Amino acid sequence: MGLVRLQKFLADAGVASRRASEKLIVQGRVTVNGAVVDALGCKVEPGGVVVAVDGQPVRVRRKIYVALNKPRGVLCTRSDPQGRPTVMDLLPKEWGGLFPVGRLDLESEGLLFLTNDGDFSLRLTHPRYGIRKRYLAVIEGRVGEAELGRFTAGIEDEGELLRAERVRLVQSNNSHSTVEVELAQGRNREVRRLFGALGHEVAELRRTQVGPVRLGELPPGKWRVLSGAEVKSLLPEQG
Repeated sequence: MGLVRLQKFLADAGVASRRASEKLIVQGRVTVNGAVVDALGCKVEPGGVVVAVDGQPVRVRRKIYVALNKPRGVLCTRSDPQGRPTVMDLLPKEWGGLFPVGRLDLESEGLLFLTNDGDFSLRLTHPRYGIRKRYLAVIEGRVGEAELGRFTAGIEDEGELLRAERVRLVQSNNSHSTVEVELAQGRNREVRRLFGALGHEVAELRRTQVGPVRLGELPPGKWRVLSGAEVKSLLPEQG
């Protein structure tokens, strides 16, 4: 399989994201064949060494990548103390070790990935990778092209600069408007905040695409396993 960096090995095994795995290493919590490795740069051959974290051997797990059409009213979390439905309720019980990649708020719906690969999660959620996400928003009232032009210029909100990479008015009338918005920053509730800054309330919000992967005809509440080609397309220039 070749040599890989120790932090990537840990991320691939589902221990933690690559960044969090680096912290485990420098904290002296990782051993390779019984010897503590506390400096970054170490490379290992998966299957050829015994790696442990806090004394517990790390076993490389089969990596799973799932696309889910999250319905409204379902939480993007592994569990909820109030007993509300979560995305984990929609998956087979044997996939209880998966975790959501990023978030969709309670009232939003659409494409969500779940995985046990921490490195995959980091690359799709960290702003430096600029993975674009496309949304379809239904807005109360009429929205004009001139208003939407402010999205790509950037809008200041709560000390943050919110900005869309692309925005397209699909249709508009006096009661509702439908707008397609493409983002790369991934700030919290960014689409709703963009429209809120213009005085418009979002009635419906659906994520339709992440990177090159589309929601397509996947029904609400249903899931499918990503193909190898789709996973590769979402992880450019790994190393």
